[in-house]
Parts: sequence; C-alpha cells; structure tokens
Amino acid sequence: MAFLPAERFIILIIATLALLGACLLLLKGVGIDVAGYASLVACGAFLLALGQFYRTVRRNERIAVTATAAGLFVLFTIAGSIFNYLLLPLRLSPIDPLLARFDAALGFDWPAFVTFASHYPRAGMLLQMVYASSLPQLVVILLVLGLGGRIRLLHHFLMTGVIGALTAIICWFFFPSFGPASIYALPADVTQRVPLAAGPDYGAQLVQLGRNGAAYLTPRNALGLIGFPSFHTVMATMSACFMLRCGALGLPFLLLNVLMMPAIIIQGGHNIADVLGGFLVFGVAYAIALAALRQLEGTQGKHRTGTATATAT
Repeated sequence: MAFLPAERFIILIIATLALLGACLLLLKGVGIDVAGYASLVACGAFLLALGQFYRTVRRNERIAVTATAAGLFVLFTIAGSIFNYLLLPLRLSPIDPLLARFDAALGFDWPAFVTFASHYPRAGMLLQMVYASSLPQLVVILLVLGLGGRIRLLHHFLMTGVIGALTAIICWFFFPSFGPASIYALPADVTQRVPLAAGPDYGAQLVQLGRNGAAYLTPRNALGLIGFPSFHTVMATMSACFMLRCGALGLPFLLLNVLMMPAIIIQGGHNIADVLGGFLVFGVAYAIALAALRQLEGTQGKHRTGTATATAT
C-alpha cells in the first residue's frame, strides 16, 4: 500500500488506539455494538481503499489524498471515542468546582450568562446551528485543502487535529471535568427558551458515566465527555486558522468561529477556563504537528536520496 509519511503517522496512532481499546474492552468486560461500529469502520476503510485506487491506478493525487484523509478522519474519530470512553470510570475527582472558581475570579457566572442569553431565543437558535457546524466545517476544510492540492497544509491540519484530540484526552484523564452543566441547575423556563446541546440533563448523564463507567458502547448515543480543555474550541480554532492560510476564503470561517465561542459556552456547557484551555491545546498541537511533519518530510527526503544513490551505484 502507498501511504505518505503523514498518513502513516496517523495510521500508527489509530492502530495504537485500537489496540489499547481492544485490551481495555477485554479487561473491563464492556459490551460493544459490533455492527454499529463495523459499519463506521467499513466506511473509513472504503475511503482508504478509494484513496489507494486513485493513487496507484487512476493517478489522481488530489482525490487520493482527500479520500485518504477522510478515511483517516473517520477511523481516528472511532478509535479515539472508544478509547476515551474506556478510561471511565474516573479515578480522580472532577475539577469542575475549581474551574467554576477560576471563572468567578474572572467575573464570569455561567448560570447568569445562560439565563441572560435565554431572553434572546433567536440568537440562541443561531448559536445552536453554529455549534452544530463544528464537524461539518472540518469535512469542508478537508475537501477544500485536498481537492485544492494543498497537500502539506491538509496533512498539517489532520495531524494538528489528531495531536490536539490526544492532548485533550490526556489532560481530561488527569484533570477530569464535565462542564458547568454538571454542577449548576438551571430553571426550567431558561432551558425551555434556549434548548442546550449540553444542558443539566446531559451533565447529569456525564456525572453518572464518570462514576460508573460505560457498560455498553454504541455510536448511537456517544456523548462528548471532555469538559476541560474544550475540544470544540480546538476544532473552531483549527478551522479559522487553517482556512485563513488559504487567503480570503478563510474570512467566513473566521466569522463563524468567532460566533462559535459563545456557542461553546452556552450550547456546549463550557467554562471560560475550558475555552482558554482549548486555545492552549490548539497552540501546542499546531506546533508539535508542524515539527513532526518537518521531521517526517526530512526522513522521506533522506530515504529518497539514499535510494537514488544506491540505484546509481
């Protein structure tokens, strides 16, 4: 199979997560929806196969890298989600009260902010749509970069997302949190005026999962576990940053993801601290991904030079 260095790097991470996940499933005796996950894995595998077809048979590298990136995106999402769930139940106490005190020190009160926002239901509906655009944005960017021939930028984008997700999972494992919705109760009239993607009921489910772990894994009802750092913030910053590197095309993404910040706090049930943590994780992931990509390119260049020398000899 013909994979580029960045693609092999991500495949190695996916394989490692899958192996760890399989071991944890056996050790913990957690049930799994084999059919549900198999259909998603089949989708990712099909996209990888399509990429190989266009790389080795049809010789269209733009389609090849786009299909391969899409397949890796699907497979990493599955492996990362399962691995994250299998870290439950929590061994450490959630730090939500600490994060709430940090927000209070900044003069921010999450229940008061959501209550204020509930008086503007149309704005709330807009933010709900903005919040739901996170994953579709990543897919659009993947297509724009891949089909546009910006292969190096696409690989930097993918590696930033993978490293950012792993960093967020590691941080959350050692400093678990489920967001302010898990510790605050909101009046019923507030949640009726502004339906929350991660409201008090959602927070209660997360707390229960944190205490008891998951007995059965299925993609049909997977929840976003991580409160701090906010991975939605990582995704939003990725979208704005990488599309701005494409010029004026990035301006709509910048505007959309400026709106994403209040959406993350309200719809996602996040603290200001979670958002700040998401910015930090993005910065670290971006830098590590760039350094790793340069290293992979350097290794590939040395390999090509060595092969050419041996052939000439």
